[in-house]
Amino acid sequence: MEEKSRVSDLRCREVIDIRTGVRFGYVGDVSVALESGRAEALVVPGRRRLFGLLGREPDRIFPWETVRRFGEDIILVEHDGLGAQDGRRRGEKAAVFRED
Repeated sequence: MEEKSRVSDLRCREVIDIRTGVRFGYVGDVSVALESGRAEALVVPGRRRLFGLLGREPDRIFPWETVRRFGEDIILVEHDGLGAQDGRRRGEKAAVFRED
């Protein structure tokens, strides 16, 4: 039987690169295709700069194809270093639900 998970369950998991061990942070959101209802990407909020006084780094977007394993506490991704960040500024909402 296929195991299912809720978005709230994913938010408690840390995203880690399977090759380098780099810790990116915790899942903040999941991008979902409205037509198919399938998850497209994991969104990890950017880290705060100088305790949040200088804003945040851009959020990191991990396409679903980069996810390799789900653990109880972590999600392992194969990060290639390209295209994993979008250019959102602090306070902007993610364009999580897009129409193509």
